[in-house]
Amino acid sequence: MSKLLVLSHYQAAQLLEARRLGQSTAIISPDLNLSHTKADIGAQAVSFPDGRAVSWEAIEEIASSPNACFVLREDGLQRIQAFSPLTNRLCSLMPTAQAPTLLIGGFPMHRIKDTDPTQDTLSKIRTLKPIVGRVLDTTMGLGYTAIEAGKTAAAVVTVELDPAVAEIARLNPWSQGLFNSPKISVITGDSREVILDFPEGTFSRIFHDPPNFSLAGELYSGTFYRELFRVLSHRGRLFHYVGSLESASSRRILPGVIRRLEEAGFRQVRPRPEAFGLVAEKTG
Repeated sequence: MSKLLVLSHYQAAQLLEARRLGQSTAIISPDLNLSHTKADIGAQAVSFPDGRAVSWEAIEEIASSPNACFVLREDGLQRIQAFSPLTNRLCSLMPTAQAPTLLIGGFPMHRIKDTDPTQDTLSKIRTLKPIVGRVLDTTMGLGYTAIEAGKTAAAVVTVELDPAVAEIARLNPWSQGLFNSPKISVITGDSREVILDFPEGTFSRIFHDPPNFSLAGELYSGTFYRELFRVLSHRGRLFHYVGSLESASSRRILPGVIRRLEEAGFRQVRPRPEAFGLVAEKTG
């Protein structure tokens, strides 16, 4: 199977500039900034070392699409997007200067203002360091949290409800660790149901990064928090993303989130504003 060739307007702009300058080659990333390679600047197309080529017409289309990423398939260039019948929203991959983010209904699923998806992920990871034992990631998305946790954890289980999101992840070069790491298990399903199958005390760390409350209020419920508490080991810790703690929406839901976490049994529920969330511990 050929390595994914995925381009965005960042790479397209570089290639168009190389052609304008009359260059015969350009150093370009074929996988959204993960690696770089030399591409040949031809009269009709850009050619990559493995023999694949992209026409200038396609390069110009990519350059004019700042919020999209494109993968080269056997039948031509394809925009990385999928319609979700679950949410009735379009899911797509949006480039940044570093790792891409997931757009659902036009809204990015990572913080990208004054940061990037990689730094956003690392800020969440740092809240629960050291990342040891078995880890549960309740909402996979593009899988960046699961991949990063898998670098030190014994094993990671990540759950994704939406097949459209999983389809996007399979076409994202930055998500490939989800599918080729022996440490990571991907489960397609509803976290509220999947979690019922795990024995008590299965996980030493849990990352709970749900969509906002208006989209997935059930993932903020006392019932689900009690299940998170049940599957967490003694002295295990939970990170719960809630959005900027200074925003009006977070201030509205935060007291209820803290109360329900404490009612579920969590202790030492503390704000972690740098990660836009809370950390809680199972001490009982």
